Amino acid sequence: MHLDVLDLRHFYYRTRLGRAAQKAIRDRLTAMWSDTKGQTVAGFGFAVPLLRPFLKDARRVIGLMPGQQGVMHWPAGMANVSALCEETAWPLETGAVDRLVLLHGLETSENPSHLLDECARVLGPGGRAVMVVPNRSGLWARSEKTPFGFGRPYSLGQLEAQTKAAGFIPERHYAALFGPPSARNFWLRSHGVMERVGQRISHSGGGGVILLEVSKQVPARPRNGLAERVRRPLQVLEGVAEPTPA
Repeated sequence: MHLDVLDLRHFYYRTRLGRAAQKAIRDRLTAMWSDTKGQTVAGFGFAVPLLRPFLKDARRVIGLMPGQQGVMHWPAGMANVSALCEETAWPLETGAVDRLVLLHGLETSENPSHLLDECARVLGPGGRAVMVVPNRSGLWARSEKTPFGFGRPYSLGQLEAQTKAAGFIPERHYAALFGPPSARNFWLRSHGVMERVGQRISHSGGGGVILLEVSKQVPARPRNGLAERVRRPLQVLEGVAEPTPA
């Protein structure tokens, strides 16, 4: 079940809790992808709050939003780079994307395996994707006051298994949102400190969301003639007539 784009926009851009969540996840993502100069960076779901830092150096930035959710103009005050699309049919050429991030995309998808197939299609050789999903054991997945309380939360093991089944290779994982999903002033003021402490003590166990980076698995190119050589190995005495009995 996809959330409405208006509700997502309100949370991330109009509430203090949403802005704190946006910063925590975005800081973790930009630390993972510190250099995207000349690359094509795309986001699916409602990933645009995470994409702004890449506008400066990336060759192209694209925000893809599913039809069930709706679309909005982004970024504000600049030429629009967001587009409405089918969940499993994106208006992108095969292999066109270098970096891809999903936020509120996988856990709310009606066809997660097909969605991951589309991710694999648009990623080019050496491409990387980061799946941002609610942590099944975290506090944020248990609260419907934020968008992370909707859809299917994941454990790290479940997320790795699903991405492996789609042909991806899990590379590294991190966590974010170590503070509680509370709009109270005390907790909002403490978010920065709790994020810094949480990053030091846990990569996935205590955060409200999991960030799993995966790479695209590219099958090895077959070597021409190898199978035939294996089926017909060279014989040492090949060509020499067999001896006949006296």
